[in-house]
Amino acid sequence: MTGRTKMGWATLGLALLTAQTACATQNVAPTGDMAVGPALSVESFLQAANARDLDRMARLFGTADGPVANTGSTFGCMWKRMGSWIGVSNRCMTRQDVEVWMNTIALILQHRDYRLGADQRVPGRQHLTASIPVALVTADGRQVSGVPFTVVQSKNGQWLIEQIALEQVTNSRQRSRPRR
Repeated sequence: MTGRTKMGWATLGLALLTAQTACATQNVAPTGDMAVGPALSVESFLQAANARDLDRMARLFGTADGPVANTGSTFGCMWKRMGSWIGVSNRCMTRQDVEVWMNTIALILQHRDYRLGADQRVPGRQHLTASIPVALVTADGRQVSGVPFTVVQSKNGQWLIEQIALEQVTNSRQRSRPRR
């Protein structure tokens, strides 16, 4: 083998090694952020709910694609609306839709006190996701424990509330009413 051929094989080997490394699965083990970021988002969301700060709630609630407060541009929503007609996308939410949605959540989550449990990573998700159980003392004094808040890290690194088991809070209201 000549020096030039050896250099070619070495370059090819380095390129293959680089490609293999680039294709490797990302390690999503919890970091220091996992302990702090999701919990801060849940606390901020609960405080915003009590204050009925619907804009702040909408900036803290969303998916890996971003907060629900980002309702999209007129041009982008036009394409989404057309896609919704054939079932390939969902229509854009209007600012009014988001406000009504956040108001409903705020009314359900009104509380005197809360306590966050330990977060746990949600396995099998494309984006880093945690579940945080929350114990609430509701505005009317009911104690509701273990309400799971699912928190996802968005593409820009922000932790957003993706899902809340609101039925646990509303069902506790049903159970606490005296039967007639």
